[in-house]
Amino acid sequence: MDHDGSAAGPTDVLERLGAFSERDEWPAKGWCRIERSLEVIGTRSAMLVIRELFYGGTRFEELVRRTGLSEAVVAGRLKQLFADGIVDRRPYREAGKRTRDEYVLTERGRGIFPIIVAMVQWGEGLRDDHRTGVELVHRDCGTPLSVTVTCEKGHEVPVDRAAVRLKDEEYALAGRRRLEG
Repeated sequence: MDHDGSAAGPTDVLERLGAFSERDEWPAKGWCRIERSLEVIGTRSAMLVIRELFYGGTRFEELVRRTGLSEAVVAGRLKQLFADGIVDRRPYREAGKRTRDEYVLTERGRGIFPIIVAMVQWGEGLRDDHRTGVELVHRDCGTPLSVTVTCEKGHEVPVDRAAVRLKDEEYALAGRRRLEG
């Protein structure tokens, strides 16, 4: 439904192409990349820890303090983010103390950056007060960052020009036939 209560039109959602046109034939559970992404970074606590890592936090105590989460929650998130290859551990030792780990984003973790930018950009529309908080800017020229969706040929693609299809339709159809077989 649209915001006015009328039925949504075809340009309000992604157009389904090919075999995916029959969406009910394809259960999303287990193969959807959105679902898998959410399994890795989809909790509020995971995103708060990741935010602090992007802001330069590395030490456990700092991550607990800056996120406002409990030690147990931060420890659990770091353990899972490590297992999923989002963060790496680096040992450090302060004089007279035991060796501890600090946490840094891996290349895979740094790949979350466009999601962070998109969330900040989208979040700008949630409150009337746009003078508080932080903004992400280009270090060289100081202007705010934004995210745009482009195809591999470089065309900007708004949602009303986007579509969804099975990634490898032939493989997916063969797999479905095997299961039905």
